[in-house]
Amino acid sequence: MLTVLEPEGLYPDTALEEEILGPGVRVIRGGGAGGVEELPDALCAEADGLFIFRHWLPGSQLHRFPKLKVVVRMGVGYDRLDRPALAERGITVCNVPDYGTTEVADHAVALALTLRRGIALHHDLQRADPPAAWRYLDSPLVQRASEQTFGIIGLGRIGTAVALRAKAFGFRVAFFDPYLPNGVDRALGIVRARELDELLTQTDTLSIHAPLTRTTRGLLGESALRRLRPGAVVVNTARGPILDLDGLAACLRDGHVAGAGLDVLPQEPPVERIPPLLAAYRAREPWLTGRLIVTPHSAFHTPHAFADIRTKSAETMRDVLLEGRHSNVITPESD
Repeated sequence: MLTVLEPEGLYPDTALEEEILGPGVRVIRGGGAGGVEELPDALCAEADGLFIFRHWLPGSQLHRFPKLKVVVRMGVGYDRLDRPALAERGITVCNVPDYGTTEVADHAVALALTLRRGIALHHDLQRADPPAAWRYLDSPLVQRASEQTFGIIGLGRIGTAVALRAKAFGFRVAFFDPYLPNGVDRALGIVRARELDELLTQTDTLSIHAPLTRTTRGLLGESALRRLRPGAVVVNTARGPILDLDGLAACLRDGHVAGAGLDVLPQEPPVERIPPLLAAYRAREPWLTGRLIVTPHSAFHTPHAFADIRTKSAETMRDVLLEGRHSNVITPESD
């Protein structure tokens, strides 16, 4: 009998996993909030398959999993896994790329529109003490969508869904993704940029939808952000380390970037080092009024998406661990 470990206790029972994986697989749960390093050695030693949601799986912990064959990352991103160490052990790594697509796309566009329509700005001003005058405020944030270029970095499933939504709102949509074949732009009726700089220099509202890899880590620092059009809006619902917060803060302070919406941060949760930008946001410093929105890596979430994670993760584990299929397998070249 094979054993699959779900260490985080995300769901109230293992009934669905047992139904999908079948009678030849035992599903066991861990203690919940504690990291992988807090799991008992005996529990780790039994695992042929491992589900990972919020936990990190460093290479230093793999010796505790002598039977491990498959790791399923219960989400799209796989940067929580030490993939070189897993590859060295011959352990197959999978993700779940087809859950939460509409939720993250909706969230990204909602952040952009909340900033671009001045909703956050006027909301903050009307709850001030005393409240602002009962009138609109002229601001570089507030712009007509059809006069703006909506730039997208990474045109995968979520990036494509964002492109379609932004196009429906009247934006001119452009994207940069060097890994896609020719013709995607024509199929979607959007514009392709051959280089990142070409995208940035034409972009008024930027939305990030790339995975975190060696190539994308630190991709958008201050110098890159200053290539955006003046008064730009930046939205990140992908991975925090892609965007340098100190560079973003500098561009927000001098107004080159008019506003930003962040669902992800370089460190989550931000407990060891609070970025100065986040500290200023939490202190409600006046210079950020209506210009910065932060959500706690919640873009993916609806009850439906959370149920999808469970079902699709179990199906992926079944396909790869039991049936030898290649479903959602992440290859080393994906970095």
